[in-house]
Amino acid sequence: MKVYLIHNPVAGQHDHTAELDEVVAYLGQQGWDVTIKRTQDESDATAFAREAVDNHCDMAIAVGGDGTLGQVASGLAKSDVTLGLIPVGTGNVWARLFNIPIWTPTNRSGLMDAAKLLIDGKVKRIDLGRVRDRYFVLYAGLGIDAALANQVEPHRELRRNLGNVTYVVAAASMSLQMRGTRATIVIDGQVTRQRVLLVLVTNVPVYGTVWVAPQAKLDDGYLDVFLFKGENALDVLSHTVKMMVGSSAGDPRIEYYRAKRVEVYGTNRLPIQVDGDPLGDTPAIISVEPQTLNVLIPTNTPDGFFDGNESANPGYYTLLQRILDSARNAIPHEEDAE
Repeated sequence: MKVYLIHNPVAGQHDHTAELDEVVAYLGQQGWDVTIKRTQDESDATAFAREAVDNHCDMAIAVGGDGTLGQVASGLAKSDVTLGLIPVGTGNVWARLFNIPIWTPTNRSGLMDAAKLLIDGKVKRIDLGRVRDRYFVLYAGLGIDAALANQVEPHRELRRNLGNVTYVVAAASMSLQMRGTRATIVIDGQVTRQRVLLVLVTNVPVYGTVWVAPQAKLDDGYLDVFLFKGENALDVLSHTVKMMVGSSAGDPRIEYYRAKRVEVYGTNRLPIQVDGDPLGDTPAIISVEPQTLNVLIPTNTPDGFFDGNESANPGYYTLLQRILDSARNAIPHEEDAE
């Protein structure tokens, strides 16, 4: 097994160099021929992944966060080289989705545990989204979340020290300033004009930690599209709360589509992020690239993430929704008091 291990040393909040040496030694004991490649700027991860393809590697393992994962995926797209992950980022959305162990101060065996899953994992062929020459594994966001990524990205040292707190502070500040943008959106040829806060195009069931599209499949040839409409900070807050508690369904300010191609235009440009990385501004064309990447995932991954199977159970999010529904039902309404 010939493997490139592509490490983003500035991902996350800790230096994992020594632990990665242990991981490489362990993989070597399993008969894997591992070469470590460490990135120095954003373009390196994709370049190293393409090098892995050219060198006929069997696998490229991203060691970083979701951005690093997407960058490596861009270099592996349309090849037979399999993408694996050892998560050391801030959000780690892909890792949480598939229950891949994550290093934390209270789980210092996380890197080795993730490496052991690589040995026993299974390979699936999945779709990718694409914006310009960048592929994405998770999602593309156009609007407020991309503006947030633009604001946080230059402050890498601050993000490394504070982690998710950096995003929370930036989001609180930005939500007060954000205004809806008039945009023309073409979804598989269907034109709609809306004032939007966020256009979300996702390949996975989750957005951050929220199950926005439990029906989404990773290999069905479609992307799931959400238009979050609104004008101001109150709309931002409303959308955020409803997404977190799972009560967005039926909200007239949210439009949902399944699509193969989404075009976004507007007089005022919307910033773009893919897998958490800033990617300029609109206009933009987002498309699905069906069955274009091999990924290694844990053997116990529910089949519901893939086409032809029932949706994966969103676990404690469903439980949380039931608790909230029960609480709502327990609160007296005006009609009950009459």
